[in-house]
Amino acid sequence: MYCFQCQETAKNQGCTVKGMCGKPEETANLQDLLIHVLKGIGVYGEKAAELGVLDQATGKSVSESLFSTITNVNWDDDWFVSRIKEALNVRDNIKNKFLAAYQEKNGQAFSEALPDAATWSSQDASTFQAKAKEVGILATENEDVRSLRELLIIGLKGVAAYADHALVLGYEKDDIYQFFMEALASTTKDLSVDEMVGLVLKCGEVAVTTMALLDEANTATYGHPELTEVNIGVGQNPGILISGHDLKDMEELLKQTEGTGVDVYTHGEMLPANYYPAFKKYDHFVGNYGGSWWSQNDEFESFNGPILMTTNCLVPLKKDNTYLNKLFTTGLTGYPGAAHIADRANGGAKDFSGMISLAKTCSAPTEIETGKIVGGFARNQVLALADKVVDAVKSGAIKRFVVMAGCDGRQKSRNYFTEVAEQLPKDAVILTAGCAKYRYNKLDLGDIGGIPRVLDAGQCNDCYSLAVIALKLQEAFGLDHINDLPLSFDIGWYEQKACAVLLALLHLGVKGIRLGPTLPAFVSPNVLKVLVENFDIKPTGEVAADVEAMMAGN
Repeated sequence: MYCFQCQETAKNQGCTVKGMCGKPEETANLQDLLIHVLKGIGVYGEKAAELGVLDQATGKSVSESLFSTITNVNWDDDWFVSRIKEALNVRDNIKNKFLAAYQEKNGQAFSEALPDAATWSSQDASTFQAKAKEVGILATENEDVRSLRELLIIGLKGVAAYADHALVLGYEKDDIYQFFMEALASTTKDLSVDEMVGLVLKCGEVAVTTMALLDEANTATYGHPELTEVNIGVGQNPGILISGHDLKDMEELLKQTEGTGVDVYTHGEMLPANYYPAFKKYDHFVGNYGGSWWSQNDEFESFNGPILMTTNCLVPLKKDNTYLNKLFTTGLTGYPGAAHIADRANGGAKDFSGMISLAKTCSAPTEIETGKIVGGFARNQVLALADKVVDAVKSGAIKRFVVMAGCDGRQKSRNYFTEVAEQLPKDAVILTAGCAKYRYNKLDLGDIGGIPRVLDAGQCNDCYSLAVIALKLQEAFGLDHINDLPLSFDIGWYEQKACAVLLALLHLGVKGIRLGPTLPAFVSPNVLKVLVENFDIKPTGEVAADVEAMMAGN
């Protein structure tokens, strides 16, 4: 195997024996092979799009497959084998659709050479493993070409995750699917460096479009997030713990548990569900249990009841963990030995009755902390306070906004973000989204004239809200560019959705971003030089020096 898509990759170079995330070589190979087949779909899909015959079913399938290869989504090799076979059929179907459309339009058959579309649908996993070793990341020998191709693929994975979240709520855009095809096909072509860089930045543009679509889907369905105090203690009833990002799963679980005597708690990136008005009407929605994804082995164990993983952020169980028989996956997630809740039929809902029955036999959660945390500062809530915020800046009460969004992780070096939050002057406000917040959202950092010093916009996809807030502040202050604001970016990253967010920020022209705790291993020295020269991207450094530099606008 060779995998370097996440922040904790071995020696910041690449995992070659087993993923630092716990991913076995066999699973990594199957994911590489799935991406390879998706590139074939892209070759035909790009041409089909040019003729106006790219169908949404193909785009949806590619989006789901890309999402499934994100770190910590699915650990089930059998699932990937079936997905590869499905992707092969999708590839052949879109090829045939393109060829038929071409002949109809031009009155003759397409004469150019196309890649062989023979399927391996009847083959077993061992055949797939052998093929995967031929088509992995290192199949591209040139380091800089490999870097730009992988940066694009990794960005696509993040965009696909957000596109899938929106699709679950019935929102999709053909333009997003068309870009998937263009981008995947580009990795099979001999393009110039400028062309590849252009596609990487276009991925950032599509990321903004996709996050805006997801924001529309979430807010139209569940209302705008609002200022909320979230309980982090426990009740006396048995409970179900829901983690991941899927709000529709959250909605259906709350409906089905109502009146059953079973409470519902969020975990990890599901915390922001507490901010949505549509969910507050449920009395058995108790609050949030625990912290970030990487602490789930301990927190899932002490929760005592069933756990529902709706999207990524599922980590392997340790040998002494006993909750496998209480672990449920759904959607694109999967784990060997865990029960999987089937997708909803058209117009229907998922069936959580098995989880609910199991929950009734379990003890109440073990208390691990008490108190409340505050969140819900998405764009609508912050813009409602815009006059107050602008006055605070003009009066000097707020000297600086620091965006500390992105991912959390298990490495000790991530204490950097806690220490930055603690050392920032009391006239600085932290804007956050994503699980990075768990490094400081339970600290007592106070407020500035009633404005909390940590403004949590929500999940990682809600970085869109932070961008809208910044652009509105730019307008309020009459500034020419977002970089003229008293605003610094100190971003933690772990997986591929954070990379999509980074590309979105670059598309918006944001410069001077600090990124840590390490720079991505998939960015070669020459590609990094381009990013530094054009966008002033820099690594996080020593805490005191970074705090001083950010407060000085550097």
